[in-house]
Amino acid sequence: MIATFGGGCFWEVEEAFRPLEGVIETTVGYMGGKVENPKYEEVYTDETGHAEVVQIDFDPEKITYEQLLEKFFEMHDPTQLNRQGEDVGTRYRTVVFFHDEDQKAAAEKMIAELEAAKRFDKPIVTNVVPAVKFWSGEEYHQKYLFKRGLNSCSLL
Repeated sequence: MIATFGGGCFWEVEEAFRPLEGVIETTVGYMGGKVENPKYEEVYTDETGHAEVVQIDFDPEKITYEQLLEKFFEMHDPTQLNRQGEDVGTRYRTVVFFHDEDQKAAAEKMIAELEAAKRFDKPIVTNVVPAVKFWSGEEYHQKYLFKRGLNSCSLL
């Protein structure tokens, strides 16, 4: 199965999911914009409308979509609109791109539960929107932190 999340710099999002048991493959790329086959330099201008995302191929017998959602909401701040930390722009928005109605329902349910539990001091601004065409990022972005023995951009 496939899941797609955007939660800031795709290097860190990928590294949060990549080592999880049941995750078969992670691919960083772009989704949700208006330009065909965007390149990083275009997305970086914040004019294409794309979010930096990670597409996750996972085995639902080993890890559920709900577990992936839990990890997603743990690994970034879903209350920051169009930013994560010092990374600012719509390309860094918090977004769940759902691939079917079950994923949509699961994401909306989790957001409602997190809000009801007052898990965050501010409202969650994560968008839950239908998945559209995924554009794979350039090869040098794939497994970027892993290839460098890092798990966070803050160590760069």
